[in-house]
Amino acid sequence: MLKGSPEVFSLLFKPLEMASPVESAIMKSTVLVAPVTALEFLGEDFLLTGEGPVLSVYSLQASPMKECTSLNVLQNYRIHGIRPSRKHQFGERPFNSVISSENSVLDSDIIIVFGGKGVRLVSFNTGGRCLNLIGPLLELQDWVLDIHWLKIEPHPLLGISLAHNAVLLLDAESGKALSFYSCIETCLLYSALMIGPNWDSLVLVGGTVFNQLVLWRPTGTKPNGQSQVERRLLGHTGVIFSLCYLQKSGWLASASDDRSVRLWSVGTLGGEAGCGEESPTCLRVLYGHQARVFCVRLAPNRVFSSGEDGACLLWEWGGEGKVGHTFRGHRSGGVRALAVSEESIGCKEGWMATGGADGGVKVWRLAEEKKGCEETQAETQLDLGFKGEGCPKVVRLVGESDSNAILVCTDQGEVCLSSSDTWDVIWRGGAEFQSYCVMEVTSIQVQNSHCIVWVCAVGNLNGGVQLFLVGQPGVGVLLRAGEGKIHSLLWVKGLFEGSWSWCLLASGSEGQVYRWTIKVTEDESGLHMQEETLLPFLLPPCAKRWLTAAVSLSQRKGFYLCGDRRGSLLLYTEREENDGGTDLQEQETKNKQTDKANSGPLSPISTLYGVHGKQGVTSVCELQDLCYSTGRDGSVRILTVEENVLKVRRVQRACRGMDWIEKVLFLDSDSPEAQRKMLNEGIGKRMIDRESASIAETRFVMVGFHSVHFIIWDPHRQEKLLSVACGGGHRSWAYKRPIYADTDAQAHTLGQGTLVFIKHGAVMASRSLASTETDVNGHTLKEGLHGRGISCVCHLGSLTKTRQFSELWEVFVTGGEDTTVGVLAINPESGTVKVLSVLTDHISNVRALAAIRRRETNEKGGDDVMDNSSVSSLVFSAGGRAQLQCYRLLIRLDEQQGQPICQVTQIAGHRLDEQWERKRNRHKTVKMDPETRYMSMAVVKNGTDCVLLALGCSDGAVRLFSIIESRRSVDLLWECFYHQRCVLSVATYKLEDSQDRQLLLLFSATTDGCISVWDLTAVLNSKASVSWQGPSAPFFSIPVHQSGVNALTLSPRREMRQVEENVISLASGGDDGQLSLLHIKIDEKKQENGGMSLQLLAHWSVPLAHSSPLTGLCLLSPTLLVSTSPDQRLCLWSVNSDGLRLLKVLFSHTADAAGLWAWFEQERGAWVVVCGQGLQLFQITEGKMDELRETVYRKEKEEERKKVIFSHHALRTKN
Repeated sequence: MLKGSPEVFSLLFKPLEMASPVESAIMKSTVLVAPVTALEFLGEDFLLTGEGPVLSVYSLQASPMKECTSLNVLQNYRIHGIRPSRKHQFGERPFNSVISSENSVLDSDIIIVFGGKGVRLVSFNTGGRCLNLIGPLLELQDWVLDIHWLKIEPHPLLGISLAHNAVLLLDAESGKALSFYSCIETCLLYSALMIGPNWDSLVLVGGTVFNQLVLWRPTGTKPNGQSQVERRLLGHTGVIFSLCYLQKSGWLASASDDRSVRLWSVGTLGGEAGCGEESPTCLRVLYGHQARVFCVRLAPNRVFSSGEDGACLLWEWGGEGKVGHTFRGHRSGGVRALAVSEESIGCKEGWMATGGADGGVKVWRLAEEKKGCEETQAETQLDLGFKGEGCPKVVRLVGESDSNAILVCTDQGEVCLSSSDTWDVIWRGGAEFQSYCVMEVTSIQVQNSHCIVWVCAVGNLNGGVQLFLVGQPGVGVLLRAGEGKIHSLLWVKGLFEGSWSWCLLASGSEGQVYRWTIKVTEDESGLHMQEETLLPFLLPPCAKRWLTAAVSLSQRKGFYLCGDRRGSLLLYTEREENDGGTDLQEQETKNKQTDKANSGPLSPISTLYGVHGKQGVTSVCELQDLCYSTGRDGSVRILTVEENVLKVRRVQRACRGMDWIEKVLFLDSDSPEAQRKMLNEGIGKRMIDRESASIAETRFVMVGFHSVHFIIWDPHRQEKLLSVACGGGHRSWAYKRPIYADTDAQAHTLGQGTLVFIKHGAVMASRSLASTETDVNGHTLKEGLHGRGISCVCHLGSLTKTRQFSELWEVFVTGGEDTTVGVLAINPESGTVKVLSVLTDHISNVRALAAIRRRETNEKGGDDVMDNSSVSSLVFSAGGRAQLQCYRLLIRLDEQQGQPICQVTQIAGHRLDEQWERKRNRHKTVKMDPETRYMSMAVVKNGTDCVLLALGCSDGAVRLFSIIESRRSVDLLWECFYHQRCVLSVATYKLEDSQDRQLLLLFSATTDGCISVWDLTAVLNSKASVSWQGPSAPFFSIPVHQSGVNALTLSPRREMRQVEENVISLASGGDDGQLSLLHIKIDEKKQENGGMSLQLLAHWSVPLAHSSPLTGLCLLSPTLLVSTSPDQRLCLWSVNSDGLRLLKVLFSHTADAAGLWAWFEQERGAWVVVCGQGLQLFQITEGKMDELRETVYRKEKEEERKKVIFSHHALRTKN
């Protein structure tokens, strides 16, 4: 007798025990993340957003800004437009004074929401901040493109433009069509705009599928009962997606598929003016977007546009329509919605909002437009007018964040200070400082005083280092660092003799790094400088033997992390680690002071040789017990010190082409105030939070060079925050953060900073250092996910907080077409979605994910028991370019904030082309196809240290990989090209025979609809996996589908609540929309060589389970199956002895569904998450039949639909 269990990523599904599955399953949606397709401001206080069918309201006056309320308004339609009855946009649709006066006294705002063929009235109570439905959902016979308010009292009358170039007059309260007109050109419209005070004088502007703009009046000339086109605007070479009209200036703006925005002078539209000017002219053609333009908005002398490139552009009317500012805040996929508040329309301080395809919402506070302001996107670089002897070589900034002093060192040994547009020579060196010198500055607090002074250090060719005060150059000291060239100078703040002080490091000849502690004291005679010599560091032998970066580790007394020009990271300590008592430490200090003069240089206790390549390390820093290093290899390495050994936890790479990274800026803790506060804290207090602090990585941005541009790159959002054409990285530079970045530590604020650099012998600045104006100030209302679609999702576990109150967080990993892997935490009760981490190691799309739950390692090296307070998992991601990545994730709840935090440890990565490069005699073999993609992945063996993965590949191969966590290695063990076609999905099943011997089956499915079974038992029993020879062909194969099989899922066969130990259930879904279920019996062959045989017991199929390819499938239990498809249906099936039976169907608002994941929780029932163009979480619970009927009945009464029928006769109705 064989005993079997499915290998489902080591996450055991408990049976979903329901009294009667057919009658008691209740499915409901709990969380939705979808592209934001509609935005509208309600005054200056509220923002209305449309995400799927859900209308949400955000309060802009709250601190922090947050969501007030939300409501499912359009059921199965996606919101594409929001029109409040009291209008606050552009003034392009004037209403009569009666409506305006009525709205001013209403307690609630009436809002019309539309999308697809649905229209619905909603009221928003500004006092109670709640949304209420008004009447049923009105379903029209055609798609709605625009709605225009005509009247509110006594009945709300709406003018509706339809997709087939027609207009409808609708009584929104009764749902009755009062009048209908169509144009003689019944072409399809991509956009429409209705303008006019009443129905009789209404003008429709339509963007046709033929790239034209047509203007016509419903009550105009009507031969044969249809209206004629009165104006036609030509010029676009693509369809028109958006239209906007500004009545004050008579401008009409159009956004097109051809990546352009056109401004037309059409005059006054609507009313007695009719269709405006006889011969409209094109005023401007604005090109600036890199992809299609989706939205356009108008204001006097301003044009706002947003598009598929993810950018929102503010165009200035002066200067032939240049881009005045670029707003970025969304990931790939583009900006789908744009709104501008009333104050912004009047060029005053107002709001602008963008909604992205990633599901994010961002608002920007725009400054009041100032006349004569010439600041544009193409910033004019300022020449600071340096006047001094010689050529400037080094530039630094001195002073606090609100000052603008610049310090420059020349090749003639002069140090010049710029203040108030004048340059003064504050120090002049002798002949030994001419032709070569290095300079670094820092601020030092005077002993026993609150005074801060700036100290400058200058090194020369002969080992001399001159220190002096910037404010008093006469106060200084000359230090000696050997006899050779001073390669570099570094200031490091550390803990010396129980107090924080500054240490100067000077890299001399022969790899010697000389060190001094520098203090500034004050007495009656004035300021004085004191130095104390420390033991030097000795660098490892190499060609380029000098330091380029150093930091003192605040969490570890006496430890230094250094980076050298060879690209190595070095760990030094002042003394040997001694965990003895205080007496031993004091004695060691005394001995050290006694033998200091006779002691030799300190050697590194841990080295990562060449970890940043041959171009060198550019910076190292420490924050919250984590170390960060950057280099000219285009990467940031996050490190930890474990048992005095440096270990790389994770590698974060910048955008393509950004190979020179200079430093990282922490968004929340990099301000001078935050740095000083962190350094002045006691060691004991930090040690208390050391464990929790080391879990989370502080969000940072990368500063470096991309070709000739200085770049600030946000790896979390995958966007450039600042770009300055400075000429490249081979120059001295300094970056000044904006003043308000200290109080508003957002990523976008760094784009308002100033770069000072040397170019062609001149000192330049990207903008005025004295400028304190902030033209924008952005806020993230909702964080987005993947912008280009989510290909796969995997559930890692649940976090529960039970101290003060119970709070549940579900943790997921997602892989997207934007080449990133995201770690998410979702609170089903509140609907909060928190992005914990974004992994950017893939170079192509991520197609498959797998996870293995691990026990968290405790401080003593043992394994803690798994509980709900933390989630520790090994996560594997695979996708395009035959790339496989492995990570160790640890997610916990922050006890102080109650929010989940994530620690990411990068284990290993693998690519087939890199494997080919390491082969011997590779010139005799054919290189692998660079377009090979990993389509599916399954865990074969889950060992304590070794994990085996099976992957289905697009080149027709089934491959087996070995991942060893302790060695951080990925090895290819076996590959077989039996299928000769793309392998779409793989799954594994583990069994035990009568002798308790483990058996393993691998199921693979291909594009021809066949499912094959492989015997991989030998790999489980093999002691040396490297020498294992896999099978050359499967031992069982059966055709199931007419085309590709996208999903496989396995479960033990269950009959009458008894598991049949030698029978399994195999469910599959394919491109043909068919759902199949196979019952397979497994028999062990009674032969010497062992082996297995399969017997097909039953085969059931549902040919039209979905109306499109079935892309997601999962067995919740042996008796319950859930499936999804791009037809946006989520289906729950019952698995019985007589086949499959459909239990429930729920509409999913996730378009282009690519996959799903399902799991069961004992207390909360079953959960299903669907991914595609967004993410949606469903809950399946048990309920009685009477309660279900009552709920459905109540819902049908509350959300009653009403069909709106209108004839094609032209009926004229007066208002």
